[in-house]
Amino acid sequence: MGGRTDMGKAHLTRRALLGGATAVALGAATGTAAAAEVPALWREFTRTPFTHPQIPYIGRAGCHGGAACFPRRPAVADVTDFGAVPDGTTDCAPAINRAIAAAGRAGGGTVTIPPGTFRIDGLIRVADSNVVVRGAGSDRTKLYATKNLTELIGVYGSRYGGDKSAWSWAGGLIWLTPQARWDSLVAAIGARAWPFEGWTGNRRDEWTTLTTVEPARQGSWTLTVADSRRLRPGQLVLLRLADDPDHTLLEHMSGGGPGPQAYYWDDKTKLTSYVPYEWPVRVTRVHGRRVTLERPLPLDVRPEWDPRLTTHVPELTGSGVEGLTLEAVETPQSPHLLDKGYNGVVLQCAYDCWLDDVTVRHVDNGFGLVAASACTLRGTRVSGRGSHHPYFCREGSHDNLIEDFTIEERTVPAPPNTQLHGINVEGLSSHNVWSRGDMRMGTFDSHRGLPFANVRTDITVNNNGRHGGDASAGPLFGARFTHWNVRVTNGRAGLMRIDGLAPYSATVGLNTVTEFDQTDVPDFAGDLHSRLELYGTTDAVRPRNLYEAQRGL
Repeated sequence: MGGRTDMGKAHLTRRALLGGATAVALGAATGTAAAAEVPALWREFTRTPFTHPQIPYIGRAGCHGGAACFPRRPAVADVTDFGAVPDGTTDCAPAINRAIAAAGRAGGGTVTIPPGTFRIDGLIRVADSNVVVRGAGSDRTKLYATKNLTELIGVYGSRYGGDKSAWSWAGGLIWLTPQARWDSLVAAIGARAWPFEGWTGNRRDEWTTLTTVEPARQGSWTLTVADSRRLRPGQLVLLRLADDPDHTLLEHMSGGGPGPQAYYWDDKTKLTSYVPYEWPVRVTRVHGRRVTLERPLPLDVRPEWDPRLTTHVPELTGSGVEGLTLEAVETPQSPHLLDKGYNGVVLQCAYDCWLDDVTVRHVDNGFGLVAASACTLRGTRVSGRGSHHPYFCREGSHDNLIEDFTIEERTVPAPPNTQLHGINVEGLSSHNVWSRGDMRMGTFDSHRGLPFANVRTDITVNNNGRHGGDASAGPLFGARFTHWNVRVTNGRAGLMRIDGLAPYSATVGLNTVTEFDQTDVPDFAGDLHSRLELYGTTDAVRPRNLYEAQRGL
């Protein structure tokens, strides 16, 4: 595996952190225009990188802690040897899936897809760990999809009622999820028992306790557990935090204080359905009752939240898709929330997985992270007739990295009664990063559900999308949202400048923007304790990219 392999940072001194971070910031500032500035917020962050009140620590977001290179697995199958033909007319989905399944039976490896256009009348599934599907490049290998998920699997309704299609926010024509999870989801859809989609099964009851956990503070890399006998290095566990009757966990996710304490949580039934909070993390060391984690704690661990480490549904890990384009047959975009499921690529119950150099075209929804964590999407692109969610991150997805991404301008006008969102995050998802983006349409979407501690950095955006979210899903933002070096080409403020919306947030290095027709009011009353620095500038903030600078720590 390429990239850095250091798994723990707890041994670093504050002096080392400060010195390295300052070198990154000032090194970036030298040799640039005189207007370049290092904001006070960055200097503060380098002193308290794991516990800063406005800026989250996201320096280990992504696959294998943000490794620069993905694992290179030996080629074990070529789809043409299983009957795939790049003629654009033969249905190659069965052959491609046979090749993928053979790689899974072999214990992993790379499945190659040569240049050409391969028609698929079914969806492509990666259901085994350590299996990589690799095309010859997104400009050379194309999968041409002719059917949607409603045709292939069936009608998928919302578990919250109404006539909405869950294919508006779930599922992909390339779907990376473990076999058992796939089987249970499809069975539930067939039975019209609309499932939860996360790490603990359709009814969130597929887990057992490994050990209870003693109190700890946000930012700690270690836990003290009651019994470590069922824990081992390399093991993926869930940290599970339940809420109490006073909703102090939700208040903590919102930064605490009078505003969140005064907020009325009890009728936010969609939001409260996402609790307990489930955070997947690998154990790196077990020493007596002391357990070291590969990432610092995202929240405090308090006894009133019944903290415990638990099992989960078996994960998909070490798998990826590289170097191809998925193009759906071009159809008009469906009315809002009635998508048929011409969806792109989705990772679900996946950890340490990746996409690299993948384009989707003419899709309802582009790239999805559904209860997926520690995954990297690099060099991805959404193009074609226009989409509902170009990127969606939901159902408790954490620590993911989306970098070098592009949302192209739609090629046809939007039909009536459709909506465009953008880079979405919702459902208690936390510590996700969007970095180095070119958004020619869309917005920084929140669908409510109290996402917290997420970062958007070094992005150019034509801010013409709208956010969604049902009122029962609660606040748009939790604490520690950061927008850092954002260039808004059309001057619209909505969801770009968030110092008046998000509690304990930071907006740094944003050009001047003004409100437009979707003007939001803050969910929490009183002082939001949010920060605004270098407002009215373009590319003046140093470090230019917050994620890369945190990697420099």
